[in-house]
Amino acid sequence: MRLSDLVGVSQRIGATRSRRDKVGLLSSFLRGLNATADGHELVRTGASYLAGVLPQGKVGIGHAVLHNMPQVPASPEPLLSLQEVDETLSAIKATAGGGSIMRRRDQLFVLLSKATSDEQGFLFRLLLGELRQGALELLMTEAVAQAFDIEIAEVRRAVMFAGGVAEVAAAAASHGAGGLSQFELRLFSAVQPMLADSAADPEEALDQLEQAAFEYKLDGARVQIHKDGDQVEVFSRALNRVTTSVPEIVQSVRAMPARQLVLDGEALAFSNSGRPLPFQVTMKRFGRKLDVDRMQQELPLSMRLFDVLRIDEQTVIDKTLAERWALLNEATAGSHLVPRLVTASVQEADEFLARAMADGHEGVMAKSLTSPYNAGRRGQSWLKCKPTHTLDLVVLGIVWGSGRRQGWLSNLHLGARDPVAGAFVMLGKTFKGMTDETLRWQTETFAHLEIGREGGTVYVRPQVVAEIAFNDVQTSDYPGGVALRFARLKRYRPDKSAQDASTIDDVRALLPKA
Repeated sequence: MRLSDLVGVSQRIGATRSRRDKVGLLSSFLRGLNATADGHELVRTGASYLAGVLPQGKVGIGHAVLHNMPQVPASPEPLLSLQEVDETLSAIKATAGGGSIMRRRDQLFVLLSKATSDEQGFLFRLLLGELRQGALELLMTEAVAQAFDIEIAEVRRAVMFAGGVAEVAAAAASHGAGGLSQFELRLFSAVQPMLADSAADPEEALDQLEQAAFEYKLDGARVQIHKDGDQVEVFSRALNRVTTSVPEIVQSVRAMPARQLVLDGEALAFSNSGRPLPFQVTMKRFGRKLDVDRMQQELPLSMRLFDVLRIDEQTVIDKTLAERWALLNEATAGSHLVPRLVTASVQEADEFLARAMADGHEGVMAKSLTSPYNAGRRGQSWLKCKPTHTLDLVVLGIVWGSGRRQGWLSNLHLGARDPVAGAFVMLGKTFKGMTDETLRWQTETFAHLEIGREGGTVYVRPQVVAEIAFNDVQTSDYPGGVALRFARLKRYRPDKSAQDASTIDDVRALLPKA
């Protein structure tokens, strides 16, 4: 199977808005892959690529390597097979030792020189984790079920245990529904974490759940912890092994009486005053090259647990949250647990949210007491309630979209007003919160305000004000030293001029207090 065939499918999916049609394109392509020699192996690779994931994980090629590469002339015709691409990426990952960065770059150069322009673009986005054609894992999961005539619930469960869709797709291609029986919760094989949807406030959450377990929403690093006797391994939200970075967590879990455990929780750092430190400070403990002993002294981590997936020989993900919490409480002797309140009272929930915010946390989680642990899925059983902030910011630039946004100006560059310098300070970017109508308006409006271009970015006169919602502010390498987290467009403010925009001091005032 040629890479060009897969890239063509990716482009058609990106231009398709219908979810059903996307799934249909994917399932048809998977069946075509499976009909070739070594079909199930190609299904593994194709499913992974179209879900936007490299089967090899990180291969040692990042923004810096790609940015510094010389221009690679594109092949006038498609030459690459999926198998050759996959083998080359595996070889790049295996390249180590002195001069490995240059050798990886040379290998990549040879690969890209065999690729057409479209194939080069696809590979660049795949390597950078920026493939946004809409065929992400949830769609691929549905496509696997449709392609090989398997119940979607069975495929979802297998993906949950496998930690990704590629291996499940290969098993389904090779052995049908029977091939999925191999996927189960195994110690030291991380599973995808259960995710949450959003609610505006505790009242909205209780309207949906009636009664709920409210927990502090911590702005830490999600961790999944596996224990078998004295052996303890810790995995990140992305399912990467981070055990060596968190020895204090390993020690705490090793001391728990249960012989076998799979736990879900957060790791976070606190200031001397007992308040949680910003997320990016906690993440300093998870770098690849750390003096762990020194960092443990300077930035000790705490663990807060909120779920259990296995205790000894028993997998408990199908039990209700109420049952799992009781088991978790017993397994930990009530230690290291997230603050929690079970209530059906809006007033009590609001008071609990106020306490969480006063303690320096993001908000609260509201969880159905009857919910199983649906790993990898974002549903209505868990709801996050985080008060949002808004600022009136000036649009400094806007990027041409790709995929289904092809031909529209999409990604906004946002700035706050600096009244001292008489200029605008870049705070970050967002492509979220935009309807098709908004995209059309942006394309027409900002085209008339253009003052320059660089690549796909159109720089505009700083006069359009947008109301931007966001969760919080963090320190940053941007010129103003701050950036917005989870920014999204709420609306445009034609009633305001650029001189009415929020100032950089307004933004800095929202930084968390240590």
